[in-house]
Amino acid sequence: MRTRLISVRCGSLLAGLLLALSGTALVAAPQASAATGVAAVGEALKEGPVYVDPRAESQLPKADADALAQKIKDAGKPVFVAVLPATAEFPQDKVLSAVRAETGITGLYAIRLGDGFNAGADRAVMPTNAVRNLTEAVKTGTPVDASTQLNNFVDQALSQAKGSAPASWGSVGDEQGAPVGGLITLGVVAAVGGGGAYALVRRNRKKKEEVRREAIERLSVVVDEDITAFGEELDRLDFHPGEPGADDAMRKDYEQGLDSYEKAKQIMASVQRPEEVQGVTEALEDGRYALACLDARRQRRPVPERRSPCFFDPRHGPSTEDAAWAPAGGAARTVPVCTADAVRLRDGLDPAVRTVDTEYGRRPYYDAGPAYGPWAGGYFGGGILPGLLMGTMLGSMMSSPAYASDFGGGMGGGYDGGDVSGADFNPSDFGGGDFGGGGGFDGGGGF
Repeated sequence: MRTRLISVRCGSLLAGLLLALSGTALVAAPQASAATGVAAVGEALKEGPVYVDPRAESQLPKADADALAQKIKDAGKPVFVAVLPATAEFPQDKVLSAVRAETGITGLYAIRLGDGFNAGADRAVMPTNAVRNLTEAVKTGTPVDASTQLNNFVDQALSQAKGSAPASWGSVGDEQGAPVGGLITLGVVAAVGGGGAYALVRRNRKKKEEVRREAIERLSVVVDEDITAFGEELDRLDFHPGEPGADDAMRKDYEQGLDSYEKAKQIMASVQRPEEVQGVTEALEDGRYALACLDARRQRRPVPERRSPCFFDPRHGPSTEDAAWAPAGGAARTVPVCTADAVRLRDGLDPAVRTVDTEYGRRPYYDAGPAYGPWAGGYFGGGILPGLLMGTMLGSMMSSPAYASDFGGGMGGGYDGGDVSGADFNPSDFGGGDFGGGGGFDGGGGF
């Protein structure tokens, strides 16, 4: 009797939840339709990846919009597309960041505004340079219609974007865009397995946080060594702004070196996530180039060109040439090297590779696990790094979805692709190109 009573109560509870959720779905559409301008775009993109303003439907017919949305959903990436009229309510210089703030979801946003096109992304999802390059690629050449341009952009973006589609998209939507299937599924989980699901989420979050803490501990050792080495370089130069022969250019180089040193220490002191370490090594890379310029000016030599650091150990300073090299058991590739390592390679000797501590002893950083990705990324940047690390343990791990989830794709403010951050995002970490004609090439700028 008691078992039957519990069953009846559970059934009643589930029925009530489904009824309430169904009612919510029925009233969601009128609320969304009452919104206008950017607010309407944001509300729609919370429900699905593609929004077409009624005044721009001639640009992207419903069948094309549905096909594009399905493509994005199938890929499961946080890519958002809006087709809007070129009106005063959608200002070119603000619409991208405004839609991002209104939607409140970390992702890659592409907007066709009249005949213009632009895109922007949180850096945790895609680096600014990558967004700018994709944007300009689809705007270059003969003008194309909205469907062709948006599909070209999405096809390329889906293979590069990090993160996952937001849960708010659900799996099945009604004709007005309300994710009824997702709401029903949520109701079932809440009624039947809410406690278990919550516990699983907590365990996953705890495990992820443990991984991040361990990564920060490993990175702290390496970065502290780098900061110390840079401070020693400053001391060895023994430059004094008032010394005989010093000029404004030298003083500027020295000031840049000091600023980079302080910036690296400040960032490292406040690091909470592994990807934030990238800012530390970016600052050190800037500082080392400044010191190389200062040293050249003091010796009356030409200022060196700006090049990537030595691949084998960034503490060697800026590279001076490119050389062929292959890791043990891997394919050959061209890497930037310092003068000393270039000589070693030509003499058939091993380069002076940076090693780090692992559970198996000292190993080259590129064979020491995924924790060192942010450290290397700050020195070499997202564009050059994949080619340099191809065939190494770090390179293989960085290309996996698990790496993107645990270590991020940049300094994205603490949210992964598809996470709900609301308006809590840094506009300087959300970048891309410029709006321009469908066939124009605007050179890329920012917001």
